[in-house]
Amino acid sequence: MATAAVEERELLKTLRWWDGFALCLANPGFLLSGLGFSLGIFGVIGSIVVWGISSVIALLQAWIYSEPATMFPRRTGGISLYANEGWRRYTTLVGPVATFGYWIGWSVVLSIFGKLIGDLITYRWFPDTKPYFNIGSVAFGLPHVIAIGCIVAVWLFNVFGIKPFKWLTYITGALLMVPLIVFMVFPYITGTWHASNVHAIFPGPWGGVKLVLVYLFIAAWSAYGTEAAATFSPEYRDTIGETRLAITSAATFSLLVFTLVPLGVGGVTGAPSAATAEGQFYVQAFEKIAGSTGASIFLICLIASFLLSMSTSTGDAGRALYGVSKSGLTIKQFGRLNRFNVPGNAMTLDLIVNILFLLFIGNIFGILAASNLGYVLCHFFTLTAFILLRKDRPDWPRPIRLPNFWVPIAGLLAVLCLVLTVVGFGWFQTAAGGYGGTKEKIIALSVLAASILLFFFRRIVQDHEMPHWREDTPLTPGAEASAAAPTVPVPTAG
Repeated sequence: MATAAVEERELLKTLRWWDGFALCLANPGFLLSGLGFSLGIFGVIGSIVVWGISSVIALLQAWIYSEPATMFPRRTGGISLYANEGWRRYTTLVGPVATFGYWIGWSVVLSIFGKLIGDLITYRWFPDTKPYFNIGSVAFGLPHVIAIGCIVAVWLFNVFGIKPFKWLTYITGALLMVPLIVFMVFPYITGTWHASNVHAIFPGPWGGVKLVLVYLFIAAWSAYGTEAAATFSPEYRDTIGETRLAITSAATFSLLVFTLVPLGVGGVTGAPSAATAEGQFYVQAFEKIAGSTGASIFLICLIASFLLSMSTSTGDAGRALYGVSKSGLTIKQFGRLNRFNVPGNAMTLDLIVNILFLLFIGNIFGILAASNLGYVLCHFFTLTAFILLRKDRPDWPRPIRLPNFWVPIAGLLAVLCLVLTVVGFGWFQTAAGGYGGTKEKIIALSVLAASILLFFFRRIVQDHEMPHWREDTPLTPGAEASAAAPTVPVPTAG
């Protein structure tokens, strides 16, 4: 009797560690999205302190995540799936919350940087353009049209496979180095850097500590993104060695940029005004350093770097949802690859969600407020999962096994994430000049609530089983494979 075999598509192992490093070049773009606000509040030295602390935390976390990344080399979806592996022995609800928190943190890069690109283009070349119409409190205009066009273009690059996505990354990554060099080196050569612009301010309650904690919470969205290299671990040719190299090289480079760029830009512009802090002050910095023509050239390179950030976001967020679905934590539709072997359904959801954010929230800090809660909580769950995996699965193979002193370091970083979540989310609106109010906080909580509902829908409706609050976890990969192996029925007579 003939049988039909259904071949399940798998992610292709085509990436090298330098591809992962290039993908994480989005992080300097994340810095540029919030640098103006921190310069205006803390000054140049204060901003270096805030961004430097965040990037050091990111570097430590990147080292920690390299161990679970190689414990589960076939798992795609990013650090949130490591959180699920560590916590599902105690509760199955951490998995969906962590994974959707991780996904929304990466997904909103599309709307944030699309809007920033639209603002910069409008500010530089179409300054007299007026909004077209209002959607609630959002004045929809040319910046939003440009943002939506960028989102659609980046989505098209990604859904047609990893090869165009990878080459887009290299092209925009090379262009990114131009504004980075301009900001880090040129101010000292051209004489536009002035020590009088360099100072530190730490205002607010607790001697300024409270405001620093809020901005460490905000900066987490920008600085912690080097963990994206772990998301692509199943697609590296050498899963073990190249995962480690990609994570650590990306984190080290970000640490360098997050300290030198604020010093260079701040020394040229000083503290930007509230009207230009969203990013327009970069145009002013370019003009001071290179004149009007040079400013336009460098601005184009800067916009290209933001497209890189958007491209990385689509690839990372789409793979996060894909991995979540393959692990049974959300609906099955997101766990399907298209004919180009990429998670097209998941990427399309990112497209839709970010267009809705642009239409109904509209401002960058408001979008950030609606996403950062889940993202920082995901890091808390992943750091604690690293500790739980050490305790509960001591015999599980660890191709990369960190020294034991990393366990208390992970614990301290987890406590810090929890403190940043409580203080940062609670005081976000006050520190961000009114952005991130009740509407955005409700959206943030609703995303996490939706993750639980979709988890129950998957288990009850699609998998036809009652949800269980805890799951037994295998002690070795062999035990896991045996448990997952299908039962072959024994033929009977008659």
